[in-house]
Amino acid sequence: MNSYPQSSALRAENFHRIIDGKEVELIHLSDGKGLQADVTNYGGKIVTLITPDRDGKPVDVVLGHDSLADYIRSEEQYFGSIIGRYGNRIAGGRFEIDGETFDLPINNGPNCLHGGVKGFNAKVWDIVERSESHLVLSLVSCDGEEGFPGEVHVTVTYTLYNGELQIEYGATTTKPTVINLTNHSYFNLSGEGDPSVHDHTLQINARTYLPTDETAIPYGAPEEVAETPFDFTTPHLIGERIDTDIEQLTWARGYDHTYIIDKPVGTMGVHAVCSSPKTGIEMTVRSDQPGMQLYTGNWMTGNMRGKGESRYPARAAVCFETQHYPDSPNKPEYPTTVLRPGETLRSKTCFGFSVKE
Repeated sequence: MNSYPQSSALRAENFHRIIDGKEVELIHLSDGKGLQADVTNYGGKIVTLITPDRDGKPVDVVLGHDSLADYIRSEEQYFGSIIGRYGNRIAGGRFEIDGETFDLPINNGPNCLHGGVKGFNAKVWDIVERSESHLVLSLVSCDGEEGFPGEVHVTVTYTLYNGELQIEYGATTTKPTVINLTNHSYFNLSGEGDPSVHDHTLQINARTYLPTDETAIPYGAPEEVAETPFDFTTPHLIGERIDTDIEQLTWARGYDHTYIIDKPVGTMGVHAVCSSPKTGIEMTVRSDQPGMQLYTGNWMTGNMRGKGESRYPARAAVCFETQHYPDSPNKPEYPTTVLRPGETLRSKTCFGFSVKE
């Protein structure tokens, strides 16, 4: 039987349901040192992520819901989900591999977003292995699902260790395909339910980013962040320049852009460091991915009920989606997202927590 911290209102039975012939569960994880998480195998969603603040009080730092039914109703927000087959956008819902064209569902303006109408976020994953601090989920995505070629076998491993949530991805395919896996947790380091992340301090290890058109598709070439509101090479408050009157911010209603991380492709490195002045909680994001989408929850409205009595207005959270670049299948100058038979995709992202005195 899972045990939950007193600060959590979760009830495991609110997540028990049969969907597509598979049982949905809620799994509790702990590193034994204060970091705790609840994960459901419906979409591999991180439902809670609880870490101590500067006073030792447990704080849930991710947005979400108290029940599976609420997650299903709010699926377009992707709270805490595994994103696939392709995280972020593919322009026009179309790409080519080896001269063959593939058409995808259009579910975000004129583009395909986060794998289509029913991506990995809305699938019941198989529970392969579990322990107090470790969970392995797997999924088989059939050839042609959401328009993508190849039968793809995916595993995602969650490990809580020494104050860090580690997420490891693996995938193989039967045909050449494109794949871009990430996690879509919404963080508020002041605690889930706090109304804004404008007061969070953020530093990003990136000197360039990808400006986009009105539909959030990158033009192509990266641009320098220097002397722009996108410059987080030194610490700034998230809200300090978010309302600057420039197209890149007004189109997206805030930050919703990919940063090109300053490190060799494929190597682990620090992507971002973010902290809350209210709790003292500091989060360090590390990954081997070449990019990171910074998204400040611009399209939330406050109409949606979160956990308990929480409401989630715009910019009540920030997402750090470590990934390859948007529309990479249509931009050969970007690091490739093509996966071929005989190859294995492997990637890792870590969210580490500490306290600033």
